[in-house]
Amino acid sequence: MKKQRARDSGFTLLEVLFVIAIVAILAAIAIPAYQSFVIEGRRADGQTALENLANLMERYYQDNNTYAGATIATGNASDVLSSATSLQGFYTLSITAQDAMTYTIKAARAGPQVDDTFCGDLTLTSASIRGMVNNDADATVARCW
Repeated sequence: MKKQRARDSGFTLLEVLFVIAIVAILAAIAIPAYQSFVIEGRRADGQTALENLANLMERYYQDNNTYAGATIATGNASDVLSSATSLQGFYTLSITAQDAMTYTIKAARAGPQVDDTFCGDLTLTSASIRGMVNNDADATVARCW
């Protein structure tokens, strides 16, 4: 049996560099795709928070015969929510417009969700019209909601 020389065993520098290049290319593709999926998943926190807030606004209307005066996290009796933060903390809720018969509520991105530049902040009206603010020009309600 022939004895192997030391220079014939192991990997060459070229082989190692080739493997590193392949791993770098895969990482360059996989990491942004993963981050995009994470951002999309967090968007559900804002959607759910807005839908829950809309239900609370309807309850407020039922009790007061108006949407005017409803507040969020002020400590007053008119609060429909005691905290303006969504359940998972990725959005901050606000009532951006209201009168006796209509309202518009908004879920503004917070924390790591500020990276959601595609859909931006989410909105919902008393007529159940869903929308986005500060969003990419290619964003659609169907893709963001």
